[in-house]
Amino acid sequence: MQAFTLTHGGAPLAVTRHESSGPARASVVIGGAIGVPQRYYQDFAAWLARQGFHVLTFDWRGQGQSLQGPMRSARATLQDWVADYEAVIAHAREALPGQPLLLIGHSLGAQLPGLFAHPERVDGLLAVAAGSGYWRVNAPQLRRTILPFWYVVMPITTTVCGYFPGARLGMIGDLPAGIAWQWRRWCLNPLYGMGAERARERYARVRFPIHLLRVHDDEMMSEQANHDLLAMYPGAAQAMQTLGREDAQGQRIGHLGFFKARFEPLLWPRAEAVLRRWCAVAQTTGTAADCGHTTAS
Repeated sequence: MQAFTLTHGGAPLAVTRHESSGPARASVVIGGAIGVPQRYYQDFAAWLARQGFHVLTFDWRGQGQSLQGPMRSARATLQDWVADYEAVIAHAREALPGQPLLLIGHSLGAQLPGLFAHPERVDGLLAVAAGSGYWRVNAPQLRRTILPFWYVVMPITTTVCGYFPGARLGMIGDLPAGIAWQWRRWCLNPLYGMGAERARERYARVRFPIHLLRVHDDEMMSEQANHDLLAMYPGAAQAMQTLGREDAQGQRIGHLGFFKARFEPLLWPRAEAVLRRWCAVAQTTGTAADCGHTTAS
């Protein structure tokens, strides 16, 4: 494991690299959920490296180890985070040229690739616990309380503090004010980020395959939200696989649980199997994007 810093757009990006001990099958970039620091993904990234992948995790600008100074001084937009994502992808491509470049997108990490300037650099996206964040398709238990959050809690706390103090509130995590306000606008739009940014054509340019691991007890994403996210990528070959109670041997998974070390023997091989299949396709066709899938639970 090696930690280093990329400088992109004048902002430092804290990155961690896990290298395979032997020849790497592919580069994998893990795009994290909003408010979740990259350290949360390290056990999974290290395990994936042991399976033969070159893995990079990172903190979005203004988050985790990429934060410079107080949170209230952080300046970032979701477009900045898209650019951060692509900067890490470009670095991974340079480090392992000629090999497939695959993404594992947790929640927000699977929503942002539709805004990429260069989606052709990606050979596949494994989406985990990901869906549209539009409030009407939130999981039922969240939907009952989310409007007071968006119209009262988030505006007041962000205005008073100069950033969203999620850590203190036990909600999401601390966010730069620009991210919080923009994300609010996305979540109040029926077409989520694609609608809020008028980006339908950009999402339609995506041609890499998407495999979504849906979590049956996700407290944030409903099944409709999962389907709505895939619908934002109409040009991509797609598959959806549900991780049920029996897959976790009765343990709770939830929105964040997939990446916890206790699921190494139970759930992580599901992810590795998808990446391995895409690598096999890339070896025979030259690109994982030629691998056709259909949406199914």
